[in-house]
Amino acid sequence: MKKIFTTFLVVSCIMAAACTRTESMEDLTERVFTRAAEQMALLDSNLDAAGFGADAALCPRYADQEGNLVTSSIWWWCSGFYPGSLWLVYEYTGDENMKALAEKHTVVLDSIRFRTNDHDVGFQLNCSYGNGYRLTGNPEYKDVLCDGAHSLATRFNPAVGCLRSWDPAPDHIAAWKFPVIIDNMMNLELLLKASQLCGDDSLRTVAESHAMTTMKNHFRDDASSFHLVDYDPVTGDVLVQQTVQGFADWSAWSRGQAWGLYGFTMMYQYTGGRQYLDHAVRIAEYLLPRLPDDGVPYWDFDSDEIPDDLRDASAGAIMASALVQLSTYVPDASAEKYLSAAERILRTLASDEYMSAPGEECGFLLKHSVGNKPGGVEVDVPLTYSDYYFLEALLRYRDLR
Repeated sequence: MKKIFTTFLVVSCIMAAACTRTESMEDLTERVFTRAAEQMALLDSNLDAAGFGADAALCPRYADQEGNLVTSSIWWWCSGFYPGSLWLVYEYTGDENMKALAEKHTVVLDSIRFRTNDHDVGFQLNCSYGNGYRLTGNPEYKDVLCDGAHSLATRFNPAVGCLRSWDPAPDHIAAWKFPVIIDNMMNLELLLKASQLCGDDSLRTVAESHAMTTMKNHFRDDASSFHLVDYDPVTGDVLVQQTVQGFADWSAWSRGQAWGLYGFTMMYQYTGGRQYLDHAVRIAEYLLPRLPDDGVPYWDFDSDEIPDDLRDASAGAIMASALVQLSTYVPDASAEKYLSAAERILRTLASDEYMSAPGEECGFLLKHSVGNKPGGVEVDVPLTYSDYYFLEALLRYRDLR
């Protein structure tokens, strides 16, 4: 049954993409953001019904297989993506109702600015307060970003050259000494943005050290990436390289590859360091030949169940956004190739197979993402970061024209 369903999914996605290929990207973007506005408002209503308020600052996490909304506290690493999506919808539509919702769901994250026991302060604050400040210039938002960046920087270990990702917890392997995951590249944007806003060069120094160390130790010769590298916190020596949420330690977990592509493109965007651009191009050249025909990657490029395995819309959305940005930094031939790949992914994600119908999925926009398949968590469900990077990619594509 699984093989039949997956085959149907592949065929229907290709057919849907073919049908939408005649739709202009401008019309596609309008259609997606119209749907997004409806879905994001529904998600807000569902959060209110679940008890959102001063005593329960609930954040959307995913919709389960039975169609129930699963929520989190503000401390869950994804808490900034929903307000971030609201800001992006406001940016496109100019709808003051969307702005009010974005403000409502941003302000509840305020206390994260002082969090020092987690590396995802960047995800949480940059997507929410970062977009809010970019679009409104609210000085209070700037203060939160500066505080959050300095809190994040306390996790930096000079001997290692990186920010620590995970602290010891019951569900983590006790043997890790100083784990650093590829996802952490994304949190560097908060440091770089705050360095500019707050006039603190030390934040940029931390971000560049982390990026260079990650480039050295996370990537294989073919430009694929491990998920996690554990370091000796005293000597900085590499203790182990592995893949926690992917198929195997040697495999290319697709969302991890997407984080790397996006992260190094972002590093070049903020610093102009040629080494970051060259590395982003290496990752892109590794990924593009391995993408399926419709552009949306399997959850792991090396899964032993391909072509009958799950796709990951979140990885596709992140890659699309990164590829659009990367296309602005490379020669015309490469730019055309990267934009074409991004457009292919975006058209597939905008098809009925991936985009929720009005009122579906509790208000999430995209279906078929994979959070942690080995852990059996968030498998083939809608996820907040899929929506965020899908909308961001479409805005980036629009702004090229």
